Amino acid sequence: MSNENFISEINEELRSDRLRNFWRRYGSWVIIAMVLVVVGVAGKEAWDWWQGSSSSRSSDQFYSALQLADGTDAAAAQKALDDLEKQGSGLYPTLARFRTAALLAKEGKTADAVSAYDAIATAESNKHIRDLAYVLSGLLLVDGGDVAQVEQRVGGLIDGINPMRNAAREALGLVKYKAGDLDGAMKSFSDVVADPLASQELRQRVQVYIAQLVAQGVINPAAAAAEAAKAAAAPADPAAETNTMAPAADANTMAPAADATAVPAVGDAPAMDTTVPATET
Repeated sequence: MSNENFISEINEELRSDRLRNFWRRYGSWVIIAMVLVVVGVAGKEAWDWWQGSSSSRSSDQFYSALQLADGTDAAAAQKALDDLEKQGSGLYPTLARFRTAALLAKEGKTADAVSAYDAIATAESNKHIRDLAYVLSGLLLVDGGDVAQVEQRVGGLIDGINPMRNAAREALGLVKYKAGDLDGAMKSFSDVVADPLASQELRQRVQVYIAQLVAQGVINPAAAAAEAAKAAAAPADPAAETNTMAPAADANTMAPAADATAVPAVGDAPAMDTTVPATET
């Protein structure tokens, strides 16, 4: 046996001994870790399945509640929505609360609907859902003409970055119009039109409001600004402008050109008498 083969066998034996020692010391922990990984994967799959199943069940419940709400049995619809709010998963309980508030508004229970929307806004941690609830609550308060109540809910949403800013401006404009503050209503509606991100549908609706205000004698700030810019661009005194500026060359104001009828042509000149008188003898 060569020295190289002998050394290789020794190295193999040493590696085997180290592996046996390692396994005797840590083998149980390795098995536990592998079991935990398998259990974790299985648990994740089971959780995803349960979530999907629960969401599907909540979706079916919500759809059934919507069908009841669209019908005439308001009590059954309310009960279905209450059950979904208590037992549903995901965002379906929140959707159920929104639909409950809308159902109250449909039944003419405005105060209860406003309270329902305010409760959603108070309970929600999601800012966008909270802002939507405040806007819907503010719109229900428009007919009451209480500007302070609407401003309390949507006044903080009209800045230039909030996605609900134009809906909030519309609500403020409507309640100000209802309260008789026509200039304030025009300002709110004009802010909507000036926003390049306002939807086409909202623009068309607000243009109708603005046309009504203009018909009532309210000045449209955008139109007034356009007229002011036009007046600023025009000369202040057209008559003075004409007198101070040198007149442009005009065929009607320049000296008349030589007229062929004024100066006879050579051919038209009277012929000279070239007859030589006879000499008297």
